[in-house]
Amino acid sequence: MGSSLEDLLVFPITVRKAVGYQPHKIQYGIEPDDWKPFSEIGAGVNEIRIRDNNGIYRVMYVAKFEEALYVLHSFQKQTQQTSQHDKNIARTRYNRVVQQRRNSL
Repeated sequence: MGSSLEDLLVFPITVRKAVGYQPHKIQYGIEPDDWKPFSEIGAGVNEIRIRDNNGIYRVMYVAKFEEALYVLHSFQKQTQQTSQHDKNIARTRYNRVVQQRRNSL
């Protein structure tokens, strides 16, 4: 969704490799290595957490829909808490997914 892929591609290679395998696991019903629910964004939204020497990285996604796993937002954290800006991006993209699904039914 949006610039999630482009944002992910600027992550360091070690982080991209760590993140890259996680959606595959999710699609097969296996939990990601390090994750937490992030329901304040929307129902079924989770966050993959990656930490390495370059910093702290997050990938927010929703996998509750049959047809796809939607990556809502990829970003490097700058502070201990997730910024309101990053939450707003993920929430807007989540709402767009929900609306697109409603329109296609």
